[in-house]
Parts: sequence; structure tokens; C-alpha cells
Amino acid sequence: MKYLSEYRNIEATKRILDNLEKSVTRPWNIMEICGGQTHGLVRNGILELLPDKIRMIHGPGCPVCVTPLHLIDKAIALLEQGIILCSFGDMIRVPGSKQSLLEAKSKGGDLRILYSPLEAVNIAKNNPDKEVVFFAVGFETTAPANALSVLHAEKEGLKNYSILVSHVLVPPAMEAILDDEYCNIDAFLGAGHVCAIMGYKEYHPLVQKYKIPIIITGFEPLDLVQGIQLAVNQLESGVHKVENQYSRVVKEEGNLNAIQIIKQVFEVGDREWRGIGMIPKSGYRLTKNYMAYDAESKFGIEGIKVSEHPNCMAGEVLKGIKKPVNCPEFGTTCTPANPLGAPMVSSEGACSAYYNFSEYSMR
Repeated sequence: MKYLSEYRNIEATKRILDNLEKSVTRPWNIMEICGGQTHGLVRNGILELLPDKIRMIHGPGCPVCVTPLHLIDKAIALLEQGIILCSFGDMIRVPGSKQSLLEAKSKGGDLRILYSPLEAVNIAKNNPDKEVVFFAVGFETTAPANALSVLHAEKEGLKNYSILVSHVLVPPAMEAILDDEYCNIDAFLGAGHVCAIMGYKEYHPLVQKYKIPIIITGFEPLDLVQGIQLAVNQLESGVHKVENQYSRVVKEEGNLNAIQIIKQVFEVGDREWRGIGMIPKSGYRLTKNYMAYDAESKFGIEGIKVSEHPNCMAGEVLKGIKKPVNCPEFGTTCTPANPLGAPMVSSEGACSAYYNFSEYSMR
């Protein structure tokens, strides 16, 4: 398949790894932002094949992982009110303070697993006597589709549709990580799918402020090692700029139509990140014109607040301070069957990657 098979070319990947071994002269710490990139690195054994001087640090780029505990509890509260809750499948096993959405469903909650928020709008249209809420989770990548669902509901005149918003933004999280006193990151691999929507103009100020290379990178093995090579080339040369390895998908200006739809429905506001805390201007919320579609205010669940599990190190893992295997609960009291936190059950979670590909987990 074009743009897929050639980026899984073993020989081309090995040539870059060989070049890295010859060119790197000192230790470098590189953070890949996206959980999909983390899984690509671990699943393909790239962490084991990189030169010892290159250390990959796993970032907070898993939207399921950074969804706050209280939002899971709010979603469960909606189910307990008899509301039809619609969600992508990757959220259903993430633990809340007492149970997951899947457990709430087993107790009679009307939870629907969907591939698109527009399906949720159709459910609302076909069930006019029931309230329908879509759990709108994600980075900038999923924001256009979630915004479109609101616009579609408005066009259809539906009063029984709303969304539970948990949208977070990547650049403010990168800045928060760089401002952390324990930060030791030398370069970033930027999330290619986010930049496919938003472009990468927002990254230039970060590069200039922190004097750090940012490489917009894809997800296949060749993408990842090319991104690492570009980062190392800059670091070894003492330069810092934004480079676009993922040019077959990403343009600097992004997807202008998608950005326009996002701005029509959402505005930027402060957002809490699970395990990390509040990051200013790091998420989306509905604009005043669309507050009628805000499930939190519509159903009076804004006041639900809960504490994180005291033994879960998700925050330190998401900030790149520690790796999953540094957690004493990893693989013992915290497993995919009995997770303490979202990174163990999310398809993009670092803990999940290490658990499922344990032969690479001790690097």
C-alpha cells in the first residue's frame, strides 16, 4: 500500500539506525509526544535498536490517558441518570474512582460504542424521548468531528443531544513539560496526526523560546527513525528549528476547513490533565453560542471532583519523568485486567505498550 509499506521497509530503517550509531557523539534525550509513536517504538523494537546514547522519553500524547478521573465519573453519572452515553471504544475500560464505563454498562447503563460522533446525533434523532450525550475526548485531531456533531444537531433542531467535552491541546502541554523543574528533554518528535489538523505554526515560538528542535513525525518505523535522525542532526549541529518529516500528510498551515469548524464551536480554555493537573489554555470548551450542547451544565454534574489513585504514577509517566517499569505497581497490582490508571488500558498508553511488549520494557 502506498505510503504504508515503504515506511515499514526494514532495510531502509536499518540504514538510518546504522547512520545514527556513527553520527551521535553524546547522550541525547528525545521525547515523542504521541502515544501512537510510543507504541510504534516499542512494538517494532526500535528502543532496543537505537544507539545507547539516544534515550527516548514517552510523553503525554494519549488523550484517553490524560482525561481526568472526575470526567470518567461524570460520564458514569450520566449513565446513572438514564442517559444514553456514546463513546469511542478506547474509553470504556479506563477506571474511574469506583468503576469504569464498561462496569457501569454491565449494571444497566445505556452505553453505546461508536466510530463517529455523527452516529450519536442519529441516535438522538431516532430517540427523541431520550437524552443522548457523546463523550468528546481527544486532542486537536478529533475536535473537528466532535464540533461537526454539534453543528449537525443544531441543523436538525435536536434538543436532546449534547457532548461531554474533554479536549486537550498539545503545544501548551509541551510548554508545561519544558517548564517543569525535572525536565531534561533535548528535542521533541511532534505528533503528526495533530499537525495534520492544526499545522505546525504554533511550534515555532516554542522552538525559539526553549532553543529545542521539534520534528513533526509520523508513526511507521521509518517515520520514527527518520524523525529521530533529524532531531539528532540538529542537536549535534547545535541548531534548533521545526522540521516536518511527515510532509506526505502535514502542511504548515494545517487543514484550514477543519480549523474553521473547530473555532466555530470551541474556544480555548484552561484544562485539567489526569495525573498532571491544570494547564492554562490547554483545552477546548464550547463557546457561549453552543453552551446548550454542554452536558456538564445541562445535567448539573460540574461539581463532581475526585482524587487520583494514590499508588498510580501516571502523571510522572505522562510527563516523561519515569518509565512504566519504574512504577512498583507495574505488572503486579496494575495490569490491563485490573488497571490503576488509564495508561495501562489505553491503546496509546505507555504502560500498555510496555506491558504488551515486555521484551523491550527494561531499556
